[in-house]
Amino acid sequence: MKNKIVSKEQAIATMHDGAVVMVGGFGQVGTPLVLIDEVLRQGYRDLTVISNNVGEPGKGLSRLLENGQLKKAIGSYFTSNRTVGEYVLAGKLSVELVPQGTFVERIRAGGAGIGGFYTRSSAGTLIGEGKETREINGELYVLEQPLTADFALIRAHRADKLGNLVYRKTARNFNPVMATAAKTVIVEVDEIVEPGELDAEAIVTPHLFVDYIVERGHEDGRH
Repeated sequence: MKNKIVSKEQAIATMHDGAVVMVGGFGQVGTPLVLIDEVLRQGYRDLTVISNNVGEPGKGLSRLLENGQLKKAIGSYFTSNRTVGEYVLAGKLSVELVPQGTFVERIRAGGAGIGGFYTRSSAGTLIGEGKETREINGELYVLEQPLTADFALIRAHRADKLGNLVYRKTARNFNPVMATAAKTVIVEVDEIVEPGELDAEAIVTPHLFVDYIVERGHEDGRH
C-alpha cells in the first residue's frame, strides 16, 4: 500500500488551476486551515469551491477569494463574509446559493452515485427557477443534481496510517460526506496513529476514501 502521509506541500501540489474543490467546515470549525493556506501559497487560480461558507474576512477561504483565486462558490451561508457580496457585485465571483439540507444531500448523492433527487426546498423561489419541477402528492418539488469535485480538502481529529478517520465533535460537520464525493481526498489531522489504535466504532471515514494525510501539528508547529 502506498504511504499516504505527506507534507502539505506535496499534498497540495497534486491540485491544478480550474479545479473544483470541496472544503469542509462550518464557519471556521472543522475547516482545514493549513491546507487552505498552502493552496494560497501555491497560487492555484480559477477554482470553484464547494463549501458551506467562504471563510471570514482575512480568514480561511476568504484569503483565496481576496487573492483572486476563486471564480465560483457553491454553498449555503455567505453572509458572514461581506467580502463575498462585494466580489459578487463587482463581477469578480459567481455564487450558487443552495439551502443547507439540499447542499449536503447533493454532496451525499454525488458520493453515492445517485443521479439526483426531488425536494420541496426552493420550490416556488428564485433559487428553484430554471430547475425541473414536478408535483408529488399535491406538493411542488424541485429536482436537484448531485455535487462532485476534483479534490476534497477536509479536517479530521485523528487518522491511522491507513487513512481511517475520527472526527472531533461538531468539527465533523460536512467533512465525512465530502470525503465520499471527490476524486482526490486530502485530510488535515491533529494526530496520526498506528493501524489498530483507533476505536473501530469511532471511525467515520474508512481509509479507502482517503488519498493523502497531512499532520497539522507537524506542519504548523501547533498541537
